[in-house]
Amino acid sequence: MADRRTGSFGQHEAMSPVDRLGTWWGRAALRRRVGTLAGRRVADLGCGYEATLGRSIAAEVAHLTLVDLSLSDELDSLPNTEAVRGRLPDALEGLPEGGFDVVVLSSVLEHLDDDRATLERCHALLAPGGVLFVNVPSWTGKIALEFSAFRLGLSPPEEMNDHRRYYDPRDLWPKLVAAGFVPEHIACRRHKLGLNTWATARRPASPA
Repeated sequence: MADRRTGSFGQHEAMSPVDRLGTWWGRAALRRRVGTLAGRRVADLGCGYEATLGRSIAAEVAHLTLVDLSLSDELDSLPNTEAVRGRLPDALEGLPEGGFDVVVLSSVLEHLDDDRATLERCHALLAPGGVLFVNVPSWTGKIALEFSAFRLGLSPPEEMNDHRRYYDPRDLWPKLVAAGFVPEHIACRRHKLGLNTWATARRPASPA
C-alpha cells in the first residue's frame, strides 16, 4: 500500500478536544508503566509535529530524540533534544543501536505500512534494561474513533483514513515476540475503557 501521509499529526490543523484527551491519557499511561524519565535517554518515534510529550519532558531527560515526517522548527531549540525528520522506519537507521533507555511508540504503529520492521528496529535501539512503550487503538477503539471522526466531526477524518490496522493484545503481543522481545519481559493489556491497547517490552539487563 502506498504511504498516503504528507505530514505529521497536528501539522495542518490544531488538535481536537478528543485528540488532546487521548494524548493526555496516553502520557499518563506512559509514566505509570515506564516510571520516571528523569536522567534517561528517550526516543519518541512518530511524536507529532508539535511533539507534545517531548516538550513536557525535554528538561528532565538526559537526552531526547524526536522522530517524525515533519517537525516544528521550535523543537530544534529544546534542551537535550535531537530532532530527526523522516519517514518511519527508514528514519531510524541513523540512530545508535543500544542508545536508548526508553523508546515510545504512541498512536504510531497503526499508521505504518511495515509495523514489524519498526518494532524490530526499536528492539535494536534499546540499551540493556531499556523499555519500549507502545500505545495503539484497539478494535473496539476503531468503532469509537470512526464515529467521532466520520459522524461527529470531533477528530480529523484523514487520520482515521490513514489507519492500516488495529490491535488487541492478541494482535500486538505476537508482533513484539517476532521483533525479538522475550515473552517474559512483555506486558500487554487494554486500557482507556478498552479503546486502546498498551504494551511494555523490555530488553533484559546485561548480566553482572
